[in-house]
Amino acid sequence: MTIDVIALQPIVALVAGILILAIPRLLNIIVAVYLILIGIAGLWPHLIR
Repeated sequence: MTIDVIALQPIVALVAGILILAIPRLLNIIVAVYLILIGIAGLWPHLIR
Protein backbone atom coordinates (compact mmCIF):
# COMPACT_ATOMS: atom_id res chain seq x y z
CA MET A 1 0.00 0.00 0.00
CA THR A 2 1.41 3.35 -1.00
CA ILE A 3 0.33 6.74 0.28
CA ASP A 4 0.81 9.68 -2.06
CA VAL A 5 0.68 13.37 -1.18
CA ILE A 6 -2.91 13.72 -2.38
CA ALA A 7 -4.10 11.07 0.10
CA LEU A 8 -1.84 12.31 2.87
CA GLN A 9 -3.05 15.93 2.92
CA PRO A 10 -6.53 15.24 4.34
CA ILE A 11 -5.08 12.98 7.01
CA VAL A 12 -2.55 15.62 8.08
CA ALA A 13 -5.25 18.30 8.04
CA LEU A 14 -7.53 16.17 10.23
CA VAL A 15 -4.80 15.46 12.78
CA ALA A 16 -3.77 19.13 12.81
CA GLY A 17 -7.37 20.21 13.35
CA ILE A 18 -7.80 17.87 16.28
CA LEU A 19 -4.53 19.04 17.84
CA ILE A 20 -5.52 22.69 17.39
CA LEU A 21 -8.84 22.05 19.13
CA ALA A 22 -7.11 20.20 21.97
CA ILE A 23 -4.17 22.58 22.40
CA PRO A 24 -4.82 26.01 20.81
CA ARG A 25 -1.27 27.22 21.54
CA LEU A 26 0.03 24.71 18.99
CA LEU A 27 -1.72 26.58 16.16
CA ASN A 28 1.36 28.50 14.98
CA ILE A 29 3.63 25.46 15.05
CA ILE A 30 1.12 23.16 13.35
CA VAL A 31 0.38 25.65 10.57
CA ALA A 32 4.07 26.34 10.00
CA VAL A 33 5.01 22.65 9.84
CA TYR A 34 2.05 21.88 7.58
CA LEU A 35 2.96 24.64 5.14
CA ILE A 36 6.60 23.62 5.08
CA LEU A 37 5.74 19.97 4.41
CA ILE A 38 3.24 20.81 1.66
CA GLY A 39 5.76 23.19 0.09
CA ILE A 40 8.50 20.57 0.11
CA ALA A 41 6.14 17.92 -1.26
CA GLY A 42 5.11 20.25 -4.08
CA LEU A 43 8.67 21.19 -4.96
CA TRP A 44 10.19 17.73 -4.55
CA PRO A 45 9.72 16.56 -8.19
CA HIS A 46 11.36 19.79 -9.41
CA LEU A 47 14.28 19.48 -7.00
CA ILE A 48 15.19 15.95 -8.13
CA ARG A 49 15.74 16.89 -11.78
